[in-house]
Amino acid sequence: MTEALTHDHSKRLDRATIVKAGLEIAASPRNTSISIRALGTALGVDPTAVYRHFRGKDDLMKALLDEVQAVALAQLADAPGAWDDRLRALSRATLNTFVQYPAIALEATVLTTNGPAELATIEYILAAFAEAGLSGSDLVRHYALFASYVLSEAAGIARGRTTPSAASDDTRVTNAWFEGPLLVDPLTHSHIASVAAELRDLRDEDIFRMGVDAILDSAERAAS
Repeated sequence: MTEALTHDHSKRLDRATIVKAGLEIAASPRNTSISIRALGTALGVDPTAVYRHFRGKDDLMKALLDEVQAVALAQLADAPGAWDDRLRALSRATLNTFVQYPAIALEATVLTTNGPAELATIEYILAAFAEAGLSGSDLVRHYALFASYVLSEAAGIARGRTTPSAASDDTRVTNAWFEGPLLVDPLTHSHIASVAAELRDLRDEDIFRMGVDAILDSAERAAS
């Protein structure tokens, strides 16, 4: 037993090995956080060994987030040629990847990685909007609107998929905008009552796509 522990604690680590272990932890169902202790357990080392390769928890999460963004970018190799179709493909890839790694996706709302994948993503978005005919402040504003919307909404959807109610096998329940029936008094909430069925039919991915389309429509209007 002692020999096994000695062997575990003598493992040679590098950043890539730690990031890979972090991704595996983040991919666990309904896991909403990554701790240094969990990383140490997964790697079979003292948790403090992680700090020899990362300055702190934020530095680690930046590396993990940049890797998740790289995973999303890798899905765009065969993205359609038109600028708007490329941005829709990026939004779908981001959502799919964030849902796969929700514990890392949540960091996208508070961290900037300045890593290679983040810079490549920024360039990808700017190039698409420039192709649409945007320049200067219009280009920058639409980039910022698109990036912040996709990152925050995709992270929110990913977080929602980790809740206990998301354990259902019924994807219509999992993806529902509202949970449970909308039981209201039509005398005091007449507008809700009039569209209650439609509200119950709302799905998070449909709303996500509507938001992306609205931003792309705005870019087309600004370019013209």
